[in-house]
Amino acid sequence: MTEITGVTFPVPKAYMVRFFEEGKTVFIKPATVFKELRPGMKLVFYQSHEDTGYVGEATIARVLLEDDPLVFFETFGDAIFLTEAEVKEYVEAREHWQGHRVRKGEKKQKPWMALELKDIHRYDTIKKPNRFVPVGGKYLRE
Repeated sequence: MTEITGVTFPVPKAYMVRFFEEGKTVFIKPATVFKELRPGMKLVFYQSHEDTGYVGEATIARVLLEDDPLVFFETFGDAIFLTEAEVKEYVEAREHWQGHRVRKGEKKQKPWMALELKDIHRYDTIKKPNRFVPVGGKYLRE
């Protein structure tokens, strides 16, 4: 099997400017496709919703996991690409529409992941992936 060199996640086009023009350096999302991630690997930005494809990349400087995504705002402040209000809204909506697995009265909740990024740059042209990029993301391999 080939070596994992990074990861890609879909990000709506409307949010891409936050990385490339507004200087945001922290990507957060519910933790999917994260167990093999290490500092030094790449995050390749897959632009979704319109003009789809790989539009840029960054080097992962740090990977953090937390049960409460709002804790990341204490660590990173406004470096996070989403606002605190957007994250709160997402969490509330997710609780509303997500099915809950109940084990002894407790909800099974995925942790959240924060990827602190460096060396963020946009590609000159959009690159189309060879395979579909699922909403949960996927590892990139050499």
